[in-house]
Amino acid sequence: MHNDCQLRLGLSGIGNHAYWCQFAGLEERLKGYVNQLAAWCTGQGVQVLNLGLVDTPAGSLEAGRQCRRADIDLLFLYVTTYALSDTVLPLVQRAGVPVVVLNLQPEAAIDYDAFNRMEDRTAMTGEWLAFCSACPMPEIANLFKRARIPFHQVSGVLGEPQTCREIEEWLVAARVRSALAGARMGLMGHYYSGMLDIMTDVTLVSITFGTHAELLEVDELSALCAEVSEVDIARRMEEFHAAFEVQVDCPAAELRRAARTSVALDAFVARHDLDAMAYYYMGSGNAANEDTMSSIILGTSLLTARHIPVAGEYEVKNALAMKIMDCLGAGGSFTEYYAMDFTDDLVLMGHDGPGHIAIAEGKTKVRPLNVYHGKVGRGLSVEMSVKHGPVTLLSVMEDADSRFKLLVAEGECVAGSIMEIGNTNSRYRFPIGARGFVNAWNAQGPAHHCAVGVGHVADTLRKTAALIGIGFHQVC
Repeated sequence: MHNDCQLRLGLSGIGNHAYWCQFAGLEERLKGYVNQLAAWCTGQGVQVLNLGLVDTPAGSLEAGRQCRRADIDLLFLYVTTYALSDTVLPLVQRAGVPVVVLNLQPEAAIDYDAFNRMEDRTAMTGEWLAFCSACPMPEIANLFKRARIPFHQVSGVLGEPQTCREIEEWLVAARVRSALAGARMGLMGHYYSGMLDIMTDVTLVSITFGTHAELLEVDELSALCAEVSEVDIARRMEEFHAAFEVQVDCPAAELRRAARTSVALDAFVARHDLDAMAYYYMGSGNAANEDTMSSIILGTSLLTARHIPVAGEYEVKNALAMKIMDCLGAGGSFTEYYAMDFTDDLVLMGHDGPGHIAIAEGKTKVRPLNVYHGKVGRGLSVEMSVKHGPVTLLSVMEDADSRFKLLVAEGECVAGSIMEIGNTNSRYRFPIGARGFVNAWNAQGPAHHCAVGVGHVADTLRKTAALIGIGFHQVC
Protein backbone atom coordinates (compact mmCIF):
# COMPACT_ATOMS: atom_id res chain seq x y z
CA MET A 1 0.00 0.00 0.00
CA HIS A 2 1.57 3.28 -1.12
CA ASN A 3 0.42 6.85 -1.79
CA ASP A 4 -1.55 5.92 -4.89
CA CYS A 5 -4.23 4.12 -2.85
CA GLN A 6 -7.72 5.35 -3.68
CA LEU A 7 -9.83 6.94 -0.98
CA ARG A 8 -13.27 5.39 -0.50
CA LEU A 9 -15.82 8.10 0.27
CA GLY A 10 -19.40 7.66 1.35
CA LEU A 11 -21.59 10.58 0.25
CA SER A 12 -25.13 10.91 1.56
CA GLY A 13 -27.54 13.76 1.11
CA ILE A 14 -30.16 14.03 3.84
CA GLY A 15 -33.68 15.42 3.65
CA ASN A 16 -37.20 15.11 4.98
CA HIS A 17 -39.44 12.51 3.34
CA ALA A 18 -42.56 14.54 4.23
CA TYR A 19 -41.54 17.35 1.87
CA TRP A 20 -41.50 15.44 -1.41
CA CYS A 21 -45.25 15.16 -1.88
CA GLN A 22 -45.74 18.75 -0.73
CA PHE A 23 -43.23 20.57 -2.93
CA ALA A 24 -43.02 19.49 -6.54
CA GLY A 25 -39.52 19.02 -7.92
CA LEU A 26 -37.72 19.58 -4.60
CA GLU A 27 -36.51 16.01 -4.17
CA GLU A 28 -35.12 15.85 -7.71
CA ARG A 29 -33.46 19.23 -7.32
CA LEU A 30 -31.70 18.19 -4.09
CA LYS A 31 -30.62 14.86 -5.58
CA GLY A 32 -29.07 16.86 -8.39
CA TYR A 33 -26.96 18.79 -5.91
CA VAL A 34 -25.75 15.54 -4.34
CA ASN A 35 -24.91 14.13 -7.78
CA GLN A 36 -23.03 17.34 -8.62
CA LEU A 37 -20.85 16.96 -5.54
CA ALA A 38 -20.35 13.24 -6.23
CA ALA A 39 -19.08 14.03 -9.74
CA TRP A 40 -16.69 16.65 -8.37
CA CYS A 41 -15.29 14.25 -5.76
CA THR A 42 -14.81 11.57 -8.41
CA GLY A 43 -12.84 14.13 -10.39
CA GLN A 44 -10.49 14.44 -7.39
CA GLY A 45 -9.55 10.77 -7.78
CA VAL A 46 -11.91 9.56 -5.06
CA GLN A 47 -13.99 6.38 -5.20
CA VAL A 48 -17.48 7.61 -4.30
CA LEU A 49 -20.30 5.56 -2.84
CA ASN A 50 -23.23 7.85 -3.70
CA LEU A 51 -26.02 7.00 -1.27
CA GLY A 52 -28.38 9.54 -2.78
CA LEU A 53 -30.88 11.33 -0.58
CA VAL A 54 -31.51 9.60 2.76
CA ASP A 55 -34.83 10.79 4.18
CA THR A 56 -36.13 8.18 6.67
CA PRO A 57 -34.68 6.21 9.60
CA ALA A 58 -35.09 2.97 7.64
CA GLY A 59 -33.26 4.44 4.67
CA SER A 60 -30.56 5.68 7.01
CA LEU A 61 -30.09 2.19 8.44
CA GLU A 62 -29.71 0.68 4.98
CA ALA A 63 -27.29 3.43 3.92
CA GLY A 64 -25.17 2.65 6.98
CA ARG A 65 -25.08 -1.00 5.98
CA GLN A 66 -23.96 -0.04 2.47
CA CYS A 67 -21.14 2.01 3.96
CA ARG A 68 -19.96 -0.97 5.98
CA ARG A 69 -20.08 -3.27 2.97
CA ALA A 70 -18.11 -0.76 0.89
CA ASP A 71 -15.52 -0.27 3.68
CA ILE A 72 -15.52 3.51 3.26
CA ASP A 73 -12.80 5.69 4.79
CA LEU A 74 -14.82 8.89 5.25
CA LEU A 75 -18.48 9.95 5.24
CA PHE A 76 -19.71 13.23 3.79
CA LEU A 77 -23.14 14.06 5.19
CA TYR A 78 -24.56 16.63 2.79
CA VAL A 79 -27.37 18.56 4.50
CA THR A 80 -29.45 19.64 1.51
CA THR A 81 -32.47 20.89 3.47
CA TYR A 82 -34.08 20.43 6.86
CA ALA A 83 -33.76 16.80 8.00
CA LEU A 84 -34.76 15.10 11.22
CA SER A 85 -31.89 14.02 13.42
CA ASP A 86 -33.23 10.48 13.67
CA THR A 87 -32.59 10.26 9.94
CA VAL A 88 -28.89 10.77 10.59
CA LEU A 89 -28.07 8.58 13.58
CA PRO A 90 -28.42 5.02 12.12
CA LEU A 91 -26.29 5.92 9.09
CA VAL A 92 -23.47 7.50 11.07
CA GLN A 93 -23.42 4.84 13.79
CA ARG A 94 -23.21 1.96 11.33
CA ALA A 95 -20.77 3.62 8.98
CA GLY A 96 -18.32 3.94 11.89
CA VAL A 97 -15.96 6.34 10.12
CA PRO A 98 -15.12 10.04 10.52
CA VAL A 99 -17.97 12.32 9.47
CA VAL A 100 -17.82 15.71 7.76
CA VAL A 101 -21.17 17.54 7.73
CA LEU A 102 -21.59 19.69 4.62
CA ASN A 103 -23.82 22.71 5.11
CA LEU A 104 -23.91 23.81 1.46
CA GLN A 105 -26.36 26.18 -0.15
CA PRO A 106 -26.90 26.06 -3.94
CA GLU A 107 -26.13 29.79 -4.21
CA ALA A 108 -24.59 32.46 -2.01
CA ALA A 109 -27.96 34.05 -1.22
CA ILE A 110 -31.62 33.85 -2.08
CA ASP A 111 -32.70 36.31 -4.78
CA TYR A 112 -35.16 38.06 -2.46
CA ASP A 113 -36.84 40.18 -5.12
CA ALA A 114 -37.46 37.26 -7.43
CA PHE A 115 -38.48 35.10 -4.51
CA ASN A 116 -41.03 37.61 -3.26
CA ARG A 117 -42.54 38.00 -6.75
CA MET A 118 -43.50 34.31 -6.74
CA GLU A 119 -47.32 34.06 -6.68
CA ASP A 120 -47.59 30.54 -5.24
CA ARG A 121 -46.68 30.49 -1.53
CA THR A 122 -46.27 26.71 -1.60
CA ALA A 123 -43.71 27.13 -4.37
CA MET A 124 -42.07 29.87 -2.32
CA THR A 125 -41.66 27.47 0.61
CA GLY A 126 -40.21 24.82 -1.70
CA GLU A 127 -37.69 27.37 -3.00
CA TRP A 128 -36.74 28.39 0.52
CA LEU A 129 -36.30 24.74 1.57
CA ALA A 130 -33.70 24.32 -1.19
CA PHE A 131 -31.62 26.92 0.69
CA CYS A 132 -32.40 25.50 4.14
CA SER A 133 -29.24 23.48 4.77
CA ALA A 134 -28.24 25.56 7.82
CA CYS A 135 -31.54 24.92 9.58
CA PRO A 136 -30.91 21.41 10.99
CA MET A 137 -27.22 21.92 11.73
CA PRO A 138 -27.72 22.68 15.47
CA GLU A 139 -30.02 19.67 15.78
CA ILE A 140 -27.47 17.38 14.14
CA ALA A 141 -24.63 18.83 16.21
CA ASN A 142 -26.64 18.33 19.39
CA LEU A 143 -27.22 14.70 18.50
CA PHE A 144 -23.56 14.05 17.72
CA LYS A 145 -22.38 15.70 20.92
CA ARG A 146 -24.79 13.67 23.06
CA ALA A 147 -23.88 10.48 21.19
CA ARG A 148 -20.17 11.27 21.55
CA ILE A 149 -19.72 11.09 17.78
CA PRO A 150 -16.89 13.35 16.57
CA PHE A 151 -17.86 15.45 13.56
CA HIS A 152 -16.47 18.20 11.40
CA GLN A 153 -18.19 20.90 9.37
CA VAL A 154 -17.95 22.75 6.07
CA SER A 155 -20.32 25.69 5.56
CA GLY A 156 -20.44 27.40 2.20
CA VAL A 157 -21.79 27.42 -1.32
CA LEU A 158 -21.87 24.34 -3.55
CA GLY A 159 -19.17 24.64 -6.21
CA GLU A 160 -17.68 27.85 -4.79
CA PRO A 161 -13.82 27.84 -4.94
CA GLN A 162 -13.38 28.40 -1.20
CA THR A 163 -15.80 25.56 -0.42
CA CYS A 164 -14.15 23.25 -2.93
CA ARG A 165 -10.74 24.00 -1.42
CA GLU A 166 -11.94 23.16 2.07
CA ILE A 167 -13.64 19.96 0.94
CA GLU A 168 -10.51 18.96 -0.95
CA GLU A 169 -8.45 19.44 2.23
CA TRP A 170 -10.75 17.03 4.05
CA LEU A 171 -10.33 14.51 1.23
CA VAL A 172 -6.54 14.83 1.36
CA ALA A 173 -6.57 14.53 5.15
CA ALA A 174 -8.68 11.39 4.91
CA ARG A 175 -6.28 9.99 2.34
CA VAL A 176 -3.40 10.56 4.76
CA ARG A 177 -5.30 8.85 7.56
CA SER A 178 -6.06 5.91 5.29
CA ALA A 179 -2.45 5.70 4.10
CA LEU A 180 -1.13 5.59 7.66
CA ALA A 181 -3.69 2.96 8.64
CA GLY A 182 -2.48 0.68 5.85
CA ALA A 183 1.22 1.47 6.08
CA ARG A 184 4.02 -0.87 7.07
CA MET A 185 6.88 0.84 8.88
CA GLY A 186 10.15 -1.02 9.11
CA LEU A 187 12.12 -0.57 12.33
CA MET A 188 15.72 -1.69 12.00
CA GLY A 189 18.18 -1.59 14.85
CA HIS A 190 17.55 0.36 18.04
CA TYR A 191 17.24 3.86 19.45
CA TYR A 192 20.26 6.12 19.64
CA SER A 193 21.26 5.55 23.24
CA GLY A 194 20.37 8.39 25.59
CA MET A 195 17.83 10.20 23.36
CA LEU A 196 14.91 9.89 25.75
CA ASP A 197 12.78 12.37 23.78
CA ILE A 198 12.51 10.19 20.69
CA MET A 199 11.64 6.94 22.45
CA THR A 200 8.02 5.95 22.00
CA ASP A 201 5.54 3.15 22.58
CA VAL A 202 5.27 1.38 19.21
CA THR A 203 2.08 -0.36 20.34
CA LEU A 204 0.50 3.05 20.90
CA VAL A 205 1.66 4.11 17.43
CA SER A 206 -0.24 1.17 15.92
CA ILE A 207 -3.31 1.85 18.07
CA THR A 208 -3.43 5.55 17.21
CA PHE A 209 -2.39 5.61 13.55
CA GLY A 210 -3.11 2.03 12.47
CA THR A 211 0.46 1.72 11.19
CA HIS A 212 2.04 -1.73 11.35
CA ALA A 213 5.54 -1.92 12.80
CA GLU A 214 7.73 -4.56 11.16
CA LEU A 215 10.82 -5.27 13.31
CA LEU A 216 13.82 -5.88 11.07
CA GLU A 217 17.32 -7.25 11.50
CA VAL A 218 20.43 -5.42 10.31
CA ASP A 219 21.98 -8.84 9.68
CA GLU A 220 19.40 -9.47 6.95
CA LEU A 221 20.34 -6.28 5.13
CA SER A 222 24.04 -7.14 5.43
CA ALA A 223 23.35 -10.57 3.96
CA LEU A 224 21.51 -8.96 1.02
CA CYS A 225 24.50 -6.67 0.48
CA ALA A 226 26.71 -9.72 0.00
CA GLU A 227 24.41 -10.96 -2.78
CA VAL A 228 24.42 -7.80 -4.93
CA SER A 229 25.96 -8.35 -8.37
CA GLU A 230 28.65 -6.23 -9.98
CA VAL A 231 26.22 -5.38 -12.78
CA ASP A 232 23.69 -4.00 -10.30
CA ILE A 233 26.39 -2.04 -8.51
CA ALA A 234 27.56 -0.44 -11.77
CA ARG A 235 23.97 0.43 -12.74
CA ARG A 236 23.26 2.00 -9.35
CA MET A 237 26.45 4.07 -9.55
CA GLU A 238 25.16 5.48 -12.84
CA GLU A 239 21.88 6.30 -11.11
CA PHE A 240 23.80 8.10 -8.37
CA HIS A 241 25.45 10.35 -10.93
CA ALA A 242 22.05 11.10 -12.47
CA ALA A 243 20.31 11.80 -9.15
CA PHE A 244 23.12 13.55 -7.26
CA GLU A 245 25.91 16.02 -7.85
CA VAL A 246 28.75 13.71 -6.89
CA GLN A 247 31.77 15.74 -5.77
CA VAL A 248 35.15 14.98 -7.35
CA ASP A 249 36.71 14.05 -4.01
CA CYS A 250 34.29 11.12 -3.49
CA PRO A 251 36.40 7.92 -3.65
CA ALA A 252 35.22 5.37 -6.22
CA ALA A 253 35.38 2.66 -3.57
CA GLU A 254 32.93 4.60 -1.37
CA LEU A 255 30.53 5.12 -4.27
CA ARG A 256 30.68 1.43 -4.99
CA ARG A 257 30.02 0.61 -1.33
CA ALA A 258 27.03 2.97 -1.24
CA ALA A 259 25.67 1.54 -4.50
CA ARG A 260 25.85 -2.01 -3.18
CA THR A 261 23.98 -1.08 -0.02
CA SER A 262 21.41 0.93 -1.99
CA VAL A 263 20.58 -2.05 -4.21
CA ALA A 264 20.31 -4.28 -1.15
CA LEU A 265 18.05 -1.71 0.55
CA ASP A 266 15.65 -1.77 -2.37
CA ALA A 267 15.43 -5.55 -2.15
CA PHE A 268 15.03 -5.32 1.63
CA VAL A 269 12.16 -2.82 1.35
CA ALA A 270 10.45 -4.88 -1.36
CA ARG A 271 10.80 -8.09 0.63
CA HIS A 272 9.04 -6.54 3.63
CA ASP A 273 6.65 -4.33 1.62
CA LEU A 274 7.66 -1.22 3.55
CA ASP A 275 6.06 2.23 3.24
CA ALA A 276 8.44 3.96 5.67
CA MET A 277 11.42 3.09 7.78
CA ALA A 278 13.36 4.17 10.86
CA TYR A 279 16.81 2.85 11.56
CA TYR A 280 19.92 3.16 13.70
CA TYR A 281 22.65 0.66 14.47
CA MET A 282 26.21 1.18 15.60
CA GLY A 283 27.54 -1.95 13.92
CA SER A 284 30.40 -1.91 16.38
CA GLY A 285 32.26 -5.22 16.62
CA ASN A 286 30.64 -6.66 13.48
CA ALA A 287 32.52 -5.65 10.34
CA ALA A 288 29.73 -6.55 7.91
CA ASN A 289 27.07 -4.60 9.79
CA GLU A 290 29.33 -1.60 10.29
CA ASP A 291 30.09 -1.63 6.57
CA THR A 292 26.37 -1.75 5.76
CA MET A 293 25.29 0.99 8.14
CA SER A 294 28.10 3.38 7.21
CA SER A 295 27.16 3.19 3.50
CA ILE A 296 23.40 3.57 3.82
CA ILE A 297 22.84 7.31 3.33
CA LEU A 298 22.60 7.55 -0.46
CA GLY A 299 20.26 4.57 -0.66
CA THR A 300 17.97 5.87 2.06
CA SER A 301 17.88 9.28 0.35
CA LEU A 302 16.75 7.65 -2.90
CA LEU A 303 14.06 5.70 -1.02
CA THR A 304 12.81 8.88 0.66
CA ALA A 305 12.47 10.58 -2.72
CA ARG A 306 10.48 7.53 -3.93
CA HIS A 307 7.80 7.99 -1.24
CA ILE A 308 9.38 5.57 1.25
CA PRO A 309 10.65 8.05 3.85
CA VAL A 310 13.55 6.91 5.99
CA ALA A 311 14.37 8.48 9.35
CA GLY A 312 17.70 8.00 11.07
CA GLU A 313 18.36 7.52 14.78
CA TYR A 314 15.39 5.11 14.95
CA GLU A 315 13.04 8.10 15.10
CA VAL A 316 9.68 6.34 14.81
CA LYS A 317 7.59 9.47 15.39
CA ASN A 318 9.54 11.40 12.79
CA ALA A 319 9.20 8.62 10.24
CA LEU A 320 5.44 9.09 10.75
CA ALA A 321 5.80 12.85 10.31
CA MET A 322 7.81 12.34 7.12
CA LYS A 323 5.21 9.91 5.80
CA ILE A 324 2.39 12.35 6.52
CA MET A 325 4.18 15.15 4.68
CA ASP A 326 4.97 12.83 1.80
CA CYS A 327 1.31 11.82 1.51
CA LEU A 328 0.46 15.53 1.22
CA GLY A 329 2.89 15.86 -1.66
CA ALA A 330 5.02 18.21 0.45
CA GLY A 331 8.05 15.94 0.83
CA GLY A 332 9.16 15.63 4.43
CA SER A 333 12.89 15.76 5.09
CA PHE A 334 14.50 14.72 8.39
CA THR A 335 15.66 17.82 10.28
CA GLU A 336 16.59 19.40 13.62
CA TYR A 337 17.99 22.70 14.89
CA TYR A 338 21.57 23.44 13.83
CA ALA A 339 22.00 26.99 15.09
CA MET A 340 20.32 30.40 15.17
CA ASP A 341 21.36 33.35 13.04
CA PHE A 342 20.35 36.43 15.02
CA THR A 343 21.87 38.74 12.41
CA ASP A 344 19.45 37.55 9.68
CA ASP A 345 16.72 36.51 12.19
CA LEU A 346 16.47 32.92 11.03
CA VAL A 347 17.05 29.35 12.19
CA LEU A 348 19.51 26.93 10.58
CA MET A 349 18.08 23.42 10.44
CA GLY A 350 19.14 20.12 8.89
CA HIS A 351 20.43 16.65 9.80
CA ASP A 352 23.01 14.08 8.91
CA GLY A 353 21.89 10.94 7.11
CA PRO A 354 19.05 10.74 4.56
CA GLY A 355 17.71 13.84 2.83
CA HIS A 356 14.58 14.25 0.73
CA ILE A 357 16.33 14.95 -2.57
CA ALA A 358 13.01 15.44 -4.39
CA ILE A 359 12.46 18.72 -2.50
CA ALA A 360 16.04 19.98 -2.74
CA GLU A 361 17.03 23.40 -4.06
CA GLY A 362 19.01 22.24 -7.07
CA LYS A 363 20.87 18.95 -7.16
CA THR A 364 21.88 17.32 -3.90
CA LYS A 365 25.63 17.11 -3.42
CA VAL A 366 27.39 13.93 -2.31
CA ARG A 367 30.44 14.54 -0.12
CA PRO A 368 32.89 12.18 1.62
CA LEU A 369 33.19 12.38 5.40
CA ASN A 370 36.12 11.02 7.36
CA VAL A 371 33.90 10.62 10.41
CA TYR A 372 30.14 10.48 11.04
CA HIS A 373 29.76 12.68 14.10
CA GLY A 374 28.42 10.71 17.04
CA LYS A 375 28.22 7.54 14.94
CA VAL A 376 30.50 4.70 13.91
CA GLY A 377 32.25 4.72 10.56
CA ARG A 378 32.94 7.00 7.64
CA GLY A 379 31.75 7.28 4.06
CA LEU A 380 29.50 9.35 1.82
CA SER A 381 26.85 11.81 2.91
CA VAL A 382 24.38 14.16 1.23
CA GLU A 383 24.34 17.94 1.38
CA MET A 384 21.28 19.92 0.30
CA SER A 385 18.99 22.79 1.11
CA VAL A 386 15.22 22.48 0.91
CA LYS A 387 13.67 24.40 -2.00
CA HIS A 388 13.47 28.10 -1.33
CA GLY A 389 9.94 29.33 -0.66
CA PRO A 390 7.10 28.46 1.71
CA VAL A 391 7.65 25.46 4.00
CA THR A 392 5.85 23.64 6.80
CA LEU A 393 7.49 21.95 9.76
CA LEU A 394 5.74 18.96 11.34
CA SER A 395 6.49 17.08 14.53
CA VAL A 396 4.48 14.04 15.61
CA MET A 397 4.91 14.55 19.34
CA GLU A 398 3.81 12.97 22.58
CA ASP A 399 2.57 14.71 25.68
CA ALA A 400 1.12 13.61 28.97
CA ASP A 401 -2.45 14.59 28.08
CA SER A 402 -3.29 13.81 24.45
CA ARG A 403 -0.71 11.04 23.92
CA PHE A 404 0.06 12.12 20.35
CA LYS A 405 -0.46 15.45 18.62
CA LEU A 406 0.74 17.25 15.52
CA LEU A 407 2.93 20.29 16.11
CA VAL A 408 3.12 22.55 13.07
CA ALA A 409 4.82 25.76 11.96
CA GLU A 410 4.68 27.55 8.63
CA GLY A 411 7.63 29.60 7.44
CA GLU A 412 9.93 30.15 4.51
CA CYS A 413 13.17 28.56 3.37
CA VAL A 414 15.43 31.39 2.21
CA ALA A 415 18.60 31.63 0.18
CA GLY A 416 21.93 32.36 1.80
CA SER A 417 25.11 30.81 3.09
CA ILE A 418 24.95 27.40 4.73
CA MET A 419 27.55 25.22 6.41
CA GLU A 420 29.06 22.94 3.77
CA ILE A 421 29.53 19.99 6.12
CA GLY A 422 28.03 17.17 4.05
CA ASN A 423 24.63 17.30 5.77
CA THR A 424 21.22 18.64 4.83
CA ASN A 425 21.10 22.29 5.89
CA SER A 426 18.58 25.08 5.27
CA ARG A 427 17.86 28.62 6.42
CA TYR A 428 14.31 29.13 7.77
CA ARG A 429 12.51 32.38 8.50
CA PHE A 430 9.28 32.49 10.50
CA PRO A 431 6.61 35.19 10.78
CA ILE A 432 7.13 35.36 14.57
CA GLY A 433 10.89 35.72 14.22
CA ALA A 434 13.65 33.26 15.09
CA ARG A 435 13.40 33.86 18.85
CA GLY A 436 9.61 33.67 18.80
CA PHE A 437 9.59 30.46 16.78
CA VAL A 438 12.20 28.63 18.85
CA ASN A 439 10.56 29.59 22.14
CA ALA A 440 7.02 28.73 20.97
CA TRP A 441 8.10 25.42 19.39
CA ASN A 442 10.13 24.33 22.41
CA ALA A 443 7.32 25.28 24.80
CA GLN A 444 5.22 22.45 23.35
CA GLY A 445 7.86 19.88 24.35
CA PRO A 446 8.44 18.03 21.06
CA ALA A 447 11.27 15.62 20.34
CA HIS A 448 14.24 17.38 18.76
CA HIS A 449 13.57 16.04 15.25
CA CYS A 450 10.87 17.19 12.85
CA ALA A 451 9.93 16.82 9.17
CA VAL A 452 10.10 19.79 6.82
CA GLY A 453 8.09 19.94 3.61
CA VAL A 454 7.50 22.46 0.86
CA GLY A 455 4.38 24.64 0.78
CA HIS A 456 2.02 25.76 3.52
CA VAL A 457 -0.13 22.78 4.50
CA ALA A 458 -1.10 23.55 8.11
CA ASP A 459 -4.83 23.67 7.32
CA THR A 460 -4.74 20.16 5.88
CA LEU A 461 -2.61 18.91 8.79
CA ARG A 462 -5.19 20.34 11.20
CA LYS A 463 -7.88 18.32 9.44
CA THR A 464 -5.64 15.23 9.41
CA ALA A 465 -5.22 15.43 13.18
CA ALA A 466 -8.98 15.86 13.60
CA LEU A 467 -9.74 12.75 11.52
CA ILE A 468 -7.15 10.66 13.37
CA GLY A 469 -8.46 11.96 16.68
CA ILE A 470 -5.24 13.43 18.04
CA GLY A 471 -4.24 16.91 19.17
CA PHE A 472 -2.99 19.75 17.00
CA HIS A 473 -1.04 22.90 17.73
CA GLN A 474 0.25 25.50 15.28
CA VAL A 475 2.90 27.93 16.52
CA CYS A 476 2.89 30.12 13.39
